[in-house]
Amino acid sequence: MEILIKPWAEAQASAFLVRQEVFIQEQKVPAELELDEFDPLATHALAYLNERCIGTARLVNLGGGKAQIGRMAVLDPFRSQGIGSLLLEKLITLASSQGMKSIVLHSQVAAIPFYEKQGFEAQGPIYAEAGIPHRNMILVLPK
Repeated sequence: MEILIKPWAEAQASAFLVRQEVFIQEQKVPAELELDEFDPLATHALAYLNERCIGTARLVNLGGGKAQIGRMAVLDPFRSQGIGSLLLEKLITLASSQGMKSIVLHSQVAAIPFYEKQGFEAQGPIYAEAGIPHRNMILVLPK
């Protein structure tokens, strides 16, 4: 298994297949909400196993030393094998190397313990995003 970092132009086809299966088909997120204006601006991490993309996540530079991780998805048969952690670690390292001071994300409530293991802290109230309960989380990066 390998994790590659790609711009949207190179990541789009593979990342969308994973996101379509996880978000649109499994979680019933409306298709029109899945792709957004941040995809072309983001750096995408893709997990490949035998040349098949099985996971994806993106990093968006928000400016002012802040970044956002989002659209993290791993295909169902490959979950609970550490792939999400590897994707997250790769993007945290990338953000740190770019001089980011903090990373925010919108975590599905069920995934909060996963992100807490990586050092993220929940902030603020629970809210609905695409009909799914979420909570904001933040990771302050070491200087």
